[in-house]
Amino acid sequence: MSNIWQFQEANSKFSKVVERTLEKGFQIIIQDGRKIVVILPFDEYERLTKRTESLAQFLMESPLAGSELIIERDKSTPRHL
Repeated sequence: MSNIWQFQEANSKFSKVVERTLEKGFQIIIQDGRKIVVILPFDEYERLTKRTESLAQFLMESPLAGSELIIERDKSTPRHL
């Protein structure tokens, strides 16, 4: 059986959609011929959204790391309105 559901059918058979998600994996909901929603098991969601590194580590591994880019703060006073 397919993992693609029309919105109206998914709405009326929500428990079946959830059941199939847990058994077979992600389910796609379409409306007016467009894919609008993906339903997936929570453990898969956690795997996809889990951070594996800190912000500092991300920045140190950036392509700009070591590029000697110099960023200086503008020391002028703020303008008055």
